Amino acid sequence: MKHKKGEDIHGWLVINKSAGMGSTDVVNQTRKMFNAKKNGHTGTLDPFATGVLPIAFGEATKLIPYVTEAKKEYEFVVVWGKKTDSGDLTGEIIETNDKIPSREEIFNVIPEFIGEIKQIPPAYSAIKINGQRAYDLVRKGQDVEIPERTVTIYDLQWLEDLPPNRARFKVCCSKGTYVRTLAMDLAQKLGTCGYLEELCRTKCGIFSLEDTILLEKLKKVVHSEDLKQFLLPLLTSLRDIAVIAVSEADAEKLKLGQSISPKSYDVQNLYGKEVAAVFQQKLTAIVRIEERKIAPVRVFNY
Repeated sequence: MKHKKGEDIHGWLVINKSAGMGSTDVVNQTRKMFNAKKNGHTGTLDPFATGVLPIAFGEATKLIPYVTEAKKEYEFVVVWGKKTDSGDLTGEIIETNDKIPSREEIFNVIPEFIGEIKQIPPAYSAIKINGQRAYDLVRKGQDVEIPERTVTIYDLQWLEDLPPNRARFKVCCSKGTYVRTLAMDLAQKLGTCGYLEELCRTKCGIFSLEDTILLEKLKKVVHSEDLKQFLLPLLTSLRDIAVIAVSEADAEKLKLGQSISPKSYDVQNLYGKEVAAVFQQKLTAIVRIEERKIAPVRVFNY
């Protein structure tokens, strides 16, 4: 994530990732494009997947947890009647079934997948087991057991049938949800099998497809200074939390990790909450508002 050489660049770059590229590849390529010291992504997308991949530069990397913990939204296509060892189109077919579920059958089972549900992530995943990625262990021929986890599905919608024997869905879910597993579990509940043929992340926290830019477009920009026009401010990722404007003196205290008095600010309705503190429209700190003090949680120096 961090390199000695390069410039101190701060902000968000929201990439519309193309299929066939890994998330780490996007991080590495954009760091070189911007000649940046430090950047990182907010949650891995499988190489075959597409869509929203926010890249944090510089001080924005401190905000990565606020994006990764937020809700995600995906559109995905399930192929009915076939199962692969990876749960997606990159794997080998290991099971077939003649049953193709009807639209009515799909509508009947969808409610069972909304709310808190149990999932066993696929063996072909980036989850670490004893320090090694699960997919590396599987490729070495080792048996992999991944513990069950609880995730939250906020919404699941059937969008359309796609010939032959496919259907498109939309899901809004919590961090840690495996859409491949959701597709396989949905197929099993419908008395058949299935795998993921397409996966597009349409939202990641506050960021959506409308905020994105294709890597191919960035590659056409020659000068690194011109690239900076595509960076979004740090505050962009915090559009859904309250903001308070602090004085210059208080901003300096916060940057030093010191608490400030809440007496000068109208924050009575924010007690117990984390908010963004700004000075001259620039993010100074994430702070926690308490009755007797405003305490810094994360500070930003740029």
